[in-house]
Amino acid sequence: MKPTQSSRNKSGIQPNAVYSRKETADALGVSLSTLKKLIDQGYLQVSQPPGMRRVFIKGSSILQMLDQTVVTVVNS
Repeated sequence: MKPTQSSRNKSGIQPNAVYSRKETADALGVSLSTLKKLIDQGYLQVSQPPGMRRVFIKGSSILQMLDQTVVTVVNS
């Protein structure tokens, strides 16, 4: 089923969808090592089923992180 425009936002991230680490890194435009740092620092909430290495990241967690991120411009 193709998502409707109302269930998607500008970034293309769907709040109710579940993403892999690779998909999340690609969507954010960061490396997997940077994504791991974001997860380790608590910026992204993940689910990891017991006994599995695979990590699942909800779209809502990605969108929440983006909403809470503040960009500071420093003039040289």
